[in-house]
Amino acid sequence: MALTEIDSKAREIILTIQEYSISTWRAVSNLFRPPIYWNDMLIQADVIGVGSTTIVILVGFFTGGVLAIQSMATLSAFGATAITGRFVSLSMVRELGPVLTGVMVSGRNASSIASELGSMVVTEQIDAMRALGVDPLRKLVLPRIVACVVMLFFLTIVADSFGTAGGAAVSIFMNGQNSTQYFSSAYESLVFSDILQGLVKPLFFGFIIASIGCFYGLRTTGGTQGVGRSTIQAVVTSSVLIIVADFLISQIMVALFIK
Repeated sequence: MALTEIDSKAREIILTIQEYSISTWRAVSNLFRPPIYWNDMLIQADVIGVGSTTIVILVGFFTGGVLAIQSMATLSAFGATAITGRFVSLSMVRELGPVLTGVMVSGRNASSIASELGSMVVTEQIDAMRALGVDPLRKLVLPRIVACVVMLFFLTIVADSFGTAGGAAVSIFMNGQNSTQYFSSAYESLVFSDILQGLVKPLFFGFIIASIGCFYGLRTTGGTQGVGRSTIQAVVTSSVLIIVADFLISQIMVALFIK
């Protein structure tokens, strides 16, 4: 019985991955073929990007502040508080900025995408679109993927900037560090590979968030309860995949730039 259940679960996982890969490829392959729904992309960019700005700013600022508090508590024992800015900027740009932004946007937008598309499936709006000759993957999925990838890139830059500013606020106003020293340390420590690593990750994270949200939304079944299940699955799956992708990208970047 146990082997049968394992086999059944493995088949289900493989079929889900196959279905996700096919549907996502079909959506992305329409990127350079008309019609392209530019207005829908702009609307989704506003919903995903502008709508997530406040939470990204708050998370970035206070994360930078926490990093400064923790680092200064440790570095002061070695008389090395001068490199607090370096510690905060490297941590935010390389790792925490992209990952925290991805997780926050995932919680906010993967859920909303899945619930929105799931509601359209339940109310048969998707079937109506197909009856009218409109491809749901082109009309609904592709704009969300493009908007999420582009906007997460800029949201990560916002998170990095406010994270560094949060660390500066704590270091300067609470711990009395010289502001010039902090920002010089933060700026001079960053090299091309650090910035590249921090800006490549959100491209993958944005793709994961939007594609997973759309996938679970479009395969919703079971009425309103199914919409709830799809929402939960989208958030959990996208959050886990963001962490996994972060690990893989970090490994590749370290192998390429750190000899």
